[in-house]
Amino acid sequence: MEMSQNAALLVVDVQKGFEEAGFWGPRNNPRADDNIARLVDVWQATERPVVFVRHDSSKPGSPLRAGYEGNDLKEYVEERRGKGAAELFVTKTVNSAFYGTPDLDAWLKAEGISQVVVAGIQTNMCVETTARMGGNLGYDVLVAYDATYTFDLEGPFGWRRSAEEVAQASAVSLHGGGFARVVTTQEVVDAAR
Repeated sequence: MEMSQNAALLVVDVQKGFEEAGFWGPRNNPRADDNIARLVDVWQATERPVVFVRHDSSKPGSPLRAGYEGNDLKEYVEERRGKGAAELFVTKTVNSAFYGTPDLDAWLKAEGISQVVVAGIQTNMCVETTARMGGNLGYDVLVAYDATYTFDLEGPFGWRRSAEEVAQASAVSLHGGGFARVVTTQEVVDAAR
């Protein structure tokens, strides 16, 4: 796998509010946070750009609402901010980081970046939406699958899927649909070194 020297790592919504299990329910991939931290460390060590994204929910009861402690980035992410060669902080109120402030697409283009690696929370929500839109905008998108996680979800007709089933369906849709290449953290790290 080829990794460009200026490939950007998009760290999507790694926020304290996702620790509120009573709100979200069961999750998958307990190693995701370790893998996200590992990716940030490698990106900073190799002087590649890192984009930190925060979801500012407009829903009053959301653990991700602005002004609530859950809106804050998780400690291990906050500790790493400001330590890289190139960095951007994006806030958003919808699923895609490309609809945030400042304009992610404009920043990536201004920096001459054509490849992005997406990691974060939730696999099937903001990670998937950001990856899909990145693919639609012409970026070479990689999703570090094991550096993401999600939660059990109920859909129409009473259909309920476990977090692992939801994450796998998201990965199949992204990869099989040609929006992104779904890979492992180790594959990304090996390519970035």
